[in-house]
Amino acid sequence: MKDLLTVLPMALVMVAGPQIVTAILLATGVRPRRDSAFFLAGAAMATTIGVTVAYRLTGLLKTSVSPWSADERLERTVDVAIIGVLLLLSWKVFRDRARSEPPRWMAKLETATPLFALKMGFLLFLLLPGDLISMFTVGAFLAHHGVAWWGSLFFAAFTVLLAGLPLLLLLVLGRRAHELLPKSRGWMTANSWIVSEVVIAFFLLMTLKSLLGA
Repeated sequence: MKDLLTVLPMALVMVAGPQIVTAILLATGVRPRRDSAFFLAGAAMATTIGVTVAYRLTGLLKTSVSPWSADERLERTVDVAIIGVLLLLSWKVFRDRARSEPPRWMAKLETATPLFALKMGFLLFLLLPGDLISMFTVGAFLAHHGVAWWGSLFFAAFTVLLAGLPLLLLLVLGRRAHELLPKSRGWMTANSWIVSEVVIAFFLLMTLKSLLGA
């Protein structure tokens, strides 16, 4: 359970950036409930697939019949690989911090069709480099530390919950949410990279602790 709780903050990295901005735009669009639901469905499918693939691949590596099996060198190699991927992710987040120009497809979100919202949820969470790296890290970490596969589902659910916060605010606050969400969109656009860097640093420390056997 401790290892599962360790990876949950990485869900913040998953949603920070165009993912949460898209969720906010859909929640303030013409058909917010319908479009947000399809967007979250796509996000759920993508995150589950991505983390599961990383989990299974790491599991196969650990249970292979190669000379590395049951060897401490393999354990250390996985930790080192996770650390390397986290450093890559940290560099990418820092490099992209000043990119505020919205993609062209965002203009279509206010009048999105269900299929478009579903596709955006799936593609944004599965194919963007930052999320790919995050899912690989989480899946590998869970498998490496012997967490059951359902832990990846718990992580996916938490990611969807965070992505669904704009919709939850809309359901709870009603019209007032239409005033708050655009303001939060501006803040997220400017500061989401800081949140991501803090989370990555925390996860990096936990992995270093594992590597050093503390």
